[in-house]
Amino acid sequence: MPHTIAASSEAEAFLAAHPDLVGVDLLLPDQHGVLRGKRIPARQLLKVYKQGIYLPGSVFALDINGNTVESTGIGFDTGDCDQPCRVVPHSLTMVPWHKKPMAQCLLTMEQAPGEAYFANPRHVLDQICDDFQSQGLTPMVAVELEFYVTDTRRLKSGLLQPPIAPATGLRETDTQVYAVDNLDDYSALLDDIMLVAQVQNIPASTAVAEYAPGQFEINLQHVADPVLACDQAILLKRIIKSVSKKHGFSATFMAKPYADQAGSGMHIHMSLLDAKGVNVFACHQQQPNTILSNALAGLQTTMAQTMALLCPKVNSYRRFEPDFFVAMAPTWGVDNRTVALRIPNGDSFATRIEHRVAGADANPYLAMAAILAGALHGINNALVLSPQTTGNGAEKVTPSLPLSWVDAYTLLSNSKFAEHAFGANFLRVYVQVQQHEYTQFNRHVSSLEIDWYQRTL
Repeated sequence: MPHTIAASSEAEAFLAAHPDLVGVDLLLPDQHGVLRGKRIPARQLLKVYKQGIYLPGSVFALDINGNTVESTGIGFDTGDCDQPCRVVPHSLTMVPWHKKPMAQCLLTMEQAPGEAYFANPRHVLDQICDDFQSQGLTPMVAVELEFYVTDTRRLKSGLLQPPIAPATGLRETDTQVYAVDNLDDYSALLDDIMLVAQVQNIPASTAVAEYAPGQFEINLQHVADPVLACDQAILLKRIIKSVSKKHGFSATFMAKPYADQAGSGMHIHMSLLDAKGVNVFACHQQQPNTILSNALAGLQTTMAQTMALLCPKVNSYRRFEPDFFVAMAPTWGVDNRTVALRIPNGDSFATRIEHRVAGADANPYLAMAAILAGALHGINNALVLSPQTTGNGAEKVTPSLPLSWVDAYTLLSNSKFAEHAFGANFLRVYVQVQQHEYTQFNRHVSSLEIDWYQRTL
C-alpha cells in the first residue's frame, strides 16, 4: 500500500519533534463509532505510514460488545480475511492524558489501496460528499455533542448517579442550564478537555452547562469537510472520556442515561458552499430560498427512513419525550428548538440548518451521511417544503417519526432511498449487526420485570 512522500514526511517530522515517543495508538472507528485498532511501538510508525497495516474486515461486523456478528457474511464466511488500512493524513497527534509519551492517529479501511471498503462508514460519508462535489457544492458543517459526567461508582441498583462537584463537594441534583457557576465547578475538567483538544487540533469552541445534573455540551467549529468534522467528533469523544477518567469521573454519550432527565443529542449544523465559497443557503431566514427549501424538504422526506442511523440503539428512543427539546416529527422552523430542523437566527450569509434529531450515541459518520444524503435528495428532486412550525412543535404536530427501535429499522431496511444513498451491501451489514444486538438485549430479564410479574402472575 504505497503512501505519498508527503505522508511519510509527516511521520518523519513527528518522530523528530518527539524523540522520546514510546508508542502510537492506531484508531479505526467501527460501525458504532467505537475506536478499534492496535498499539504499536514508535519505531514502527514510519513503516505504517509507508505500507499501511492490515486489520480484519470483520471489525465492521462487531456488535457493541466486540463480538463478531456472523450473519453479516464478513466473519467466518470470508475466512475473517484482512483488509488494508491506511493512516488518515494529519490525524497524528500526541495523547496528553498518558503518563508516558504516547501518540495516536486515525486509520481508514479500504477494499484495496485507493478503493472504498463497502462496510466502512467513513467511506459511505465520503462517497456522499463526492456527490455534492460533482454538482459544484461543498457542505459546511459543525457538530455539537452533549454528554453526561457521572460518578465512577454506580448505585446499588446498577444505575448511574450524578457526580460530586469538585468545587462544592456536593452531589449534583438539579438542572442549571447555561449556568456559568456550574462551568466553574468543573473548570479543571473542562479546561483540561479544551487543552487536550487544542493539542490534538480539534477545534472545540465552547462548553455549555446543559439541561440536567452533570450534563454538558461542547461545540466544534464549522469546517468545509464533513469527513474531517466527523473525525474530529470521534476524537473529541475519546478526549472527553479519557480526560474525565483522569479527573476521577466517568463520561457517557448514552442517549438517555437517566430515566427522569434530558437525553444527550448530537446536533449537526449544515450549509452549502458553491465553487466560489458562497453559502447558497444565504437568505432572509423567515423566507428560505429555493435550494434551502428543497434541502429542508429532502430532510423531512427521508428523516423517518434514516432514523436508525440517527438513533441506532434501543436506549436512543428513550430520549424522545415531550418537553425535552426533542422533536418527534420532521418539523422545521426559524429559531425554534422544539422542531427537528431549526434555522438559527443570524446574518443572512450564515444561514444554515441545525439538525436536532440524532442522539449522542450515533456514529457521527452515519448521522452526517443520513443528513447530507437527505438534503441532496431534496435538492435533486426539487421537493416542496411543508409549512413552518411555530410555537411548541410538540403540541402542534402529531408524532410521525419512528419512536421505537423495531419501527426505525423496518423503515431503514425497506428504504429504496437508503439503499441508493448508502449501498445495499453496507445496509445489510449494518442492520444485521444492530439486529443481533437488539436480540441479545431482549434476552435479558430486568429487575423491573421481576418486581412487576414474579408475585402477581
